Amino acid sequence: MRSTTLCLPVQGRPAERILLGMKKTGFGRGKYNGFGGKFEDGETPAAAAVRELAEECGLTANEADLEYVGELEFVFPANPEFDHDVQLYLVHTWQGEPKETPEMRPEWFSVADIPYRDMWADDIYWLPAVLKGKQVTGRVIFGENNEDVDDITIRSK
Repeated sequence: MRSTTLCLPVQGRPAERILLGMKKTGFGRGKYNGFGGKFEDGETPAAAAVRELAEECGLTANEADLEYVGELEFVFPANPEFDHDVQLYLVHTWQGEPKETPEMRPEWFSVADIPYRDMWADDIYWLPAVLKGKQVTGRVIFGENNEDVDDITIRSK
């Protein structure tokens, strides 16, 4: 299982707006998601989150500004090479303006208008808790089509 990060830029405490990116290439293409990806050699999860945020939408953040909000494990029985765990972060402070990159097209959404229909099917189960200031842990098992959720366990505190 590979380790990854996911960084969610938000405005407000609790969050009122969230920056999501429409994935243009690769895994998750055609879905809105946060910004993140795999660790490079020697990188900490926070360093990976900061790097991926800059690469995918042009925002520059400091590791100290990341707020750790949990960890999720994603299991794809039909394609085990997709299995990964993700360290989740919110970020409230950054430099720059979001810009489209070859991988992502960023867009701001109010929390009330998050496009869950155009996101991974599990997001609706954990993202609202994170945006309300809770930490989450959990495990998601996807169905044979790698889209539907077959089983999910999410805990928040």
